[in-house]
Amino acid sequence: MGEVRVAAIASLTPLEELDGDPFLVDTRSQHAMCARWAEDQGYVVTRQLRVYGLRPDHHALWADVEGGQVELFVAPNDRVLARAVVSAGDFAAECERRGVRLEFAGLEEPAYTAGTKASVHRRLSMPTAGYDGR
Repeated sequence: MGEVRVAAIASLTPLEELDGDPFLVDTRSQHAMCARWAEDQGYVVTRQLRVYGLRPDHHALWADVEGGQVELFVAPNDRVLARAVVSAGDFAAECERRGVRLEFAGLEEPAYTAGTKASVHRRLSMPTAGYDGR
């Protein structure tokens, strides 16, 4: 049997919310948490989604499932999923209806200092200048 193929869900939360909840803004850390969870399970992340307020039946969420590239969704936690889709409950129901598992990584979020927040801010505010966040 092959590896379980996973779509990692991150929320595209506006940069203005960095001070209030930096993890919701930091899509890189969200995806890293999902990747760590998938690796621990022996699964492979085949799709990284960055979404905000999508309808649970939106094509962007389901195209890879329908194409056979995704068998499971994972979000870092319920807060991220609540931002990524209009209704986390409706998305969970849609997953169940379509026979696709939905999991939460549930790992510890990174600690954010003024310096790490500044790094996230630079990475997200200067992507067209070639800055890669390192």
